[in-house]
Amino acid sequence: MTPFRVHTGRVAPLDRVNVDTDQIIPKQFLKRIERTGFGPALFYDWRYEADGKTPRADFELNRPECAGATILLGGPNFGCGSSREHAPWALLDYGFRALIAPSFADIFYNNCLQNGILPVRLPAESVHALFARAEGAGAAGYELTVDLEKREVRDASGFTVGFNIDPYRRESLLLGLDDIDRTLQQEEAITAYEARHAGGLPVA
Repeated sequence: MTPFRVHTGRVAPLDRVNVDTDQIIPKQFLKRIERTGFGPALFYDWRYEADGKTPRADFELNRPECAGATILLGGPNFGCGSSREHAPWALLDYGFRALIAPSFADIFYNNCLQNGILPVRLPAESVHALFARAEGAGAAGYELTVDLEKREVRDASGFTVGFNIDPYRRESLLLGLDDIDRTLQQEEAITAYEARHAGGLPVA
């Protein structure tokens, strides 16, 4: 996966609580076996009119100031619902590299990390301040920098707040490695171990 170190991008504020994976990527789009191609269906029921084609003008991501956004600002318990990995696939395919919210559903949070998206937990008051700054930016749009190296979120106007992340997960994102990649780094040791123990196990 693509390493994540320091990312600066436009923010899309989605001030809603309990955004679940069925809204992030509805079930009718889960027939694909690839990890790509889900972006057009992201937030499908909120994003389009009943015809499934016409963008809804009142949906946050369809606003001009959110065009090209790569950082999603959300409410508490983002990503609740089922454990489907398609939700981070859809967010990543749309173009999001980082998510910021007061809290995330545990499975969704880990799925994001495994797929190269950085989910950042911030105190509720910090998230509220970011929503206010995004609203105040108006049509110009609002940009943030998410710095995994320094473990902080900042903007060009002096806002800075730190965040915590598990050291193992941080290192994996910085290196662009998922759990399988990290296991394969030990391939020689695994092969040597298997060779040493070949024939030593009872036959079923």
